[in-house]
Amino acid sequence: MKISHETPMCLLEDSQRFNDYDYCLPHLLDEEPKYLEYFQKSKKEGRYIIMDNSLHELGEAYSHERLIHWVNELKPNEFIVPDVWEDAEQSIHNAAIWQIYDFPTGVEKVAVVQATTLNEAAECVKRYKDLGYPKIAFSYGASYYNDICTHPNKDLGKALGRLFVVSTLLKTGELKQDDRVHLLGCAVPQEFGWYKGINCIESIDTSNPVMATLEDVSYTNQGLISKPKANMNDYFYMLDNQIDYDLLEYNVNKFRKINNI
Repeated sequence: MKISHETPMCLLEDSQRFNDYDYCLPHLLDEEPKYLEYFQKSKKEGRYIIMDNSLHELGEAYSHERLIHWVNELKPNEFIVPDVWEDAEQSIHNAAIWQIYDFPTGVEKVAVVQATTLNEAAECVKRYKDLGYPKIAFSYGASYYNDICTHPNKDLGKALGRLFVVSTLLKTGELKQDDRVHLLGCAVPQEFGWYKGINCIESIDTSNPVMATLEDVSYTNQGLISKPKANMNDYFYMLDNQIDYDLLEYNVNKFRKINNI
């Protein structure tokens, strides 16, 4: 299971110490020259890059024109095609359209499951496979996870709900152990340890240990019971002297330890 933790701009270089690959938000390539410079350098050095479509940060996928530009320019190893939040039909439609585009050799397209029910999630996975997607992603924040797991703690419910969805799709055959799955973000950091024995989870991304650090929160041996409220939109340009580096190192190391990664 490969891990990447998104960080503020000032931590990008340091992040190579604790990240297995680089996770790229394409709208920032247009907004911040130093961010672009980092990813150009990262590509030149041969680091593995997964490019998102910035849905989580912007509320909708970034401009299709700019996404196409940056995929062709940066040539990431993986590109998460535009999806529409909790809209299975439109996300499947988008996935079909994006399969038409020819990208540079070595760029794999990833499709994100969007759904409001378990049945929609199952259909989404089936349709993505029919379209030929080699890798499928599941977001962390879907509302139907809380319908599936009615835990009074909504963050724990989302984590348990996503685990239930992936486990059920494995049991019913929509997913196979040799499939390739990416988990987008998390509500609580200890979730990933619950996937022990689920071999299809290939990669994850989450800023959770970084955001916890920015809130001066230390992970416990069990993780956390709630998601940090800090987010990258608010903290991307913070200064390095505002960061507790000892706590950051503790949290990123603890993240791996509590998940046995």
